[in-house]
Amino acid sequence: MLFKKLLRTIWHYKAQFISMILMVMLGVGVFVGFQGEWYSIERDTHSFYDNTGFADYRLVSKTGYSVSEYEKIKEIDGVKDSSRYLSINTNETKENDIISLNVTSNINVSGFLVTSGEKYDENSTDSIWISDQYAKKNNYNLGDEIKLKYGGISLKGIVKGLIKSSEYLICVPDENQVMPDYNKYGYVFISPAMLKKVLGFEFYTEIHVISDMKKNDFIDSANQALSKTNLILSKDEVVSYSEVQGEATEGKTMASILPVIFLSIAILIMATTMQRLTINEKTQIGTLKALGFRDRRITRHYTVFGLFIGIVGSILGIALGYFIAWFIFNPSGSMGTYFDLPSWNIYVPWWTYLVILGIILLMTLISYLSAKNMLKGTAADALKPYTPKAMKRLKIEDSNAWRKLKFATKWNIRDLFRHKARSFMTLFGVFGCMILLVASFLMMDSMVGFVNKFYNGSMNYESEVILKDDITIDKALEIVDYYKTDYSSSTPISYNDEGITMDIYNVSNNYVRFLNNNMNYINLKDDGIYLGQRLIEKNNLKIGDTIKVSLYGTDKTYEFKIAGTLRTLTKGIIMTEEYAKANSVEYKINRLYTKLKIDEINNNDYSNYISTIKSRNDIIKSFDSFMNVMYTMIGALIVLSIILGIVVLYNLGTMSYFERYRELSTLKVVGFKDKKIGKLLITQNLWLTIAGIILGFPIGVWITAILTKALASEYEIKIIFGWMTFVIPLVLVLGVSLFVSFMVSKKNKKINMVEALKVPE
Repeated sequence: MLFKKLLRTIWHYKAQFISMILMVMLGVGVFVGFQGEWYSIERDTHSFYDNTGFADYRLVSKTGYSVSEYEKIKEIDGVKDSSRYLSINTNETKENDIISLNVTSNINVSGFLVTSGEKYDENSTDSIWISDQYAKKNNYNLGDEIKLKYGGISLKGIVKGLIKSSEYLICVPDENQVMPDYNKYGYVFISPAMLKKVLGFEFYTEIHVISDMKKNDFIDSANQALSKTNLILSKDEVVSYSEVQGEATEGKTMASILPVIFLSIAILIMATTMQRLTINEKTQIGTLKALGFRDRRITRHYTVFGLFIGIVGSILGIALGYFIAWFIFNPSGSMGTYFDLPSWNIYVPWWTYLVILGIILLMTLISYLSAKNMLKGTAADALKPYTPKAMKRLKIEDSNAWRKLKFATKWNIRDLFRHKARSFMTLFGVFGCMILLVASFLMMDSMVGFVNKFYNGSMNYESEVILKDDITIDKALEIVDYYKTDYSSSTPISYNDEGITMDIYNVSNNYVRFLNNNMNYINLKDDGIYLGQRLIEKNNLKIGDTIKVSLYGTDKTYEFKIAGTLRTLTKGIIMTEEYAKANSVEYKINRLYTKLKIDEINNNDYSNYISTIKSRNDIIKSFDSFMNVMYTMIGALIVLSIILGIVVLYNLGTMSYFERYRELSTLKVVGFKDKKIGKLLITQNLWLTIAGIILGFPIGVWITAILTKALASEYEIKIIFGWMTFVIPLVLVLGVSLFVSFMVSKKNKKINMVEALKVPE
């Protein structure tokens, strides 16, 4: 009998049950999806690192390392494995693309996985193993010949294998390019034997080490072994590791904020809805008691509702969560345009299921407490219709202002205070929806503003020319004069035991412009250095302070005064050439900025002094890919937010209709038309919606500030308000509220006044 009643009750309140299941599904789905996203990143990338021997430390020297120096590093106690390594950017002669040429003397350290073709042969003198992604985009197949050029040195070989390397898990040429572009940039590996054949001698600029030693301990040991200060990068300072860890951290941040909003709303809506449902079932509960059913059995019957909603909603939520995780983390999804992984498996932390179990138990407890509250007293007490607590007279009702208000306004104010729980939940639902929408569009506005300011304003050139390392400053200045360029020098330095860059600029042609903290363009002065926001905040520095830096490979140190702060993609210090000369800083010109296109630069005698050339348009295109990924993520969040708003408002609107059934019937009896009653309901929802918008907007801005700092700190983005942030969330929330209010108000036509006003004897 109770089972049949269970089915009838679910069917009678199907709108409420569906909405509660959807709320649980959304909450659990977002929770599982974001937890699965960051956890899958960690599991799959670390498996890739392990399988390819990703190095923990990298010693870098432009002059190269000898065999004896390598042996000294290899013999350090705590070094598990090591390799001499070479990585240089070359030009592919067919399309003039940039190809990173790599050689490792030990394939077990900083090696690669062959996805197709022949295995690696360290003795081959004509074989090339090429990135499978670059090969796919540029129509290279096994057996094809590929030609590379570095200055006056040419190299050609046969493609023997397609590969993936964890060194290029994020395949970008430098920090200015945020997304891979395999049409223009890729990588290849050749054997040590082929390198020796091309050069006529061995030459390796890096030593890669696998070790569990702490960074400071390894640095001290390496410097002592080689009797000099070395540029040593930990894996945390390598893009293919640091950015991956950054993505995982960003996922954790998202997983700690967004699911909390969804789950909080789901649980509170569940509590409110179950309370109202059992109130509406009060007479049914009294009837069951009168028929002899024990309280325990009745309680168990109504507790099943919460258990049913929790289980069904969680199962659907888990399925939705895996879809969300897959949507973000798959080779064709947003992460697929950023990462180059051999496998894309979805994993969810084991404790996630414990949280879901806790949610189900909480839903069950809410149902249990709601039913138990209705079972107090005798069967006769339970058969009495539910009577809301007597409402105290509001203080405002004694004022002259109250007497001037229209009846509809008075009725809505009283109703809001009479049903505080339902009013609060409606407000909270709009509040949560507004937060999510504001955060989404404010992030979008900020990113669009960043692109316009940085890529379309700061990069005021057509091509960036990277010169070879062995070029003299006189020859570099000769090229500068020939091409009429601006130029810079980038040198690795150490500050507070951290590897950063020292960038020296001469921008007399204004081809490179700089953004201050307020995102305004400024001219660099010759009275000090400029630091990025990350360094300023991390080291608690301020303008006027003096910092001390040291050059790798030498005993030279410099002290610089901080003249200002900048927003920059690079992590380091920036100064003018005049300030560098005034402080006797040694530097080499290695980057030129020109209005000439790539073809105009290559066709002359100076091309032998050029390492690579990057087009500004190619860099912008890569950022467009990043923006498309962001649009996809934000679009998904907007859809979820709108669904959240519709479900919350419709559920609460329907429940408020049931609990005010007698009041609405009374209004109809005294002559109120359906249109007038509908206007009353819409007005009240509109009040709560506007209040939720007003409260949600600043909180949405605050959460965006947290997310921006956590998700895009490397870009040093400043929050920028655009029209989308102000207009679209407002229109969407108001639109959803009015739509739901209109749907609920149409129910007035179905009110049976005689039945509603009957009072059981």
